[in-house]
Amino acid sequence: MNYTTRTYEAESDKLLLSALARRFFDDHLHVIDLPYRLSSWALDDPGNTRLWFDAQGNLLAWAVLQTPFWFVDYVCDPQDMALHGEILAWADTRSREIAATPAGHLSWFVNVFDGQTERIRDLQAVGFACQSDPENVPPGDDPWSKVFMRREANMPVGTYRLPAGFTLRPLGGESEVGAYVELHRAVFESKSMTIEWRQRILRHPAYQPDLDIVIAAPDGSLAAFCVGWLDQATGRGHIESLGCREDCRRYALGRVALAEVLRRLQARGAQAIYVETDKYRNTALALYEHMGFDVIRDVLVYRKDYE
Repeated sequence: MNYTTRTYEAESDKLLLSALARRFFDDHLHVIDLPYRLSSWALDDPGNTRLWFDAQGNLLAWAVLQTPFWFVDYVCDPQDMALHGEILAWADTRSREIAATPAGHLSWFVNVFDGQTERIRDLQAVGFACQSDPENVPPGDDPWSKVFMRREANMPVGTYRLPAGFTLRPLGGESEVGAYVELHRAVFESKSMTIEWRQRILRHPAYQPDLDIVIAAPDGSLAAFCVGWLDQATGRGHIESLGCREDCRRYALGRVALAEVLRRLQARGAQAIYVETDKYRNTALALYEHMGFDVIRDVLVYRKDYE
């Protein structure tokens, strides 16, 4: 089949990319939370993106080299393995092009569900190796895999007490973005989150301010956050991101914030709520299980190294 391709061009493209992902929800890890990922600074350089179209101009696939995450995000028809190969070839070429730039990385990663044998075969054929196998993990690194979890939205949500002096509320709009970014960076020990990225999240058409929850400490500083996403058409919700400042973790603020977002998703008509977490994050995994999430898919992480 002949394809035409181009880079990301305008904000309206984000809606196009999300619509294609919803068509193939069961075959991709990131669908409902794409407004979060597609607001990243990776898209500041259109060269980090590629869209594939058929002769009639219908979007068939897309890919983004997610420079903040070191991951290749992509969506395509799971039956079109020829196009899957083209996506991986493009990602390889682009990875090499930016290798010597500040946005370049010596390793790139791809998420794939356990059981997607054809995708796994393609990944291995071009040099990706599964990181759950200790033999494929570089010295000094630990094996890495993830889980995809689901919670039926009609399940009751427990009530958890907020410690005295703490306040739970929605994020205070753009005026509070700087404080949020500072907290996000501290929680995840990464400087990837930026003010511009968070501002774009707030401006995305799918963003719902009342699902963007923070908890403020008695001194007014932000201590925890939880962001929910909802696709009204399908009733699917997603949690991305959730975190708590280290000095406040003894108060279980993450649980309080998560419970509030779950209740708000229920009130908005969510039928099922999803979340992704790393298997090695025992505290996060235990929290999600406690809150009624069940593992529905194992997620393998594949890695390719570049010189």
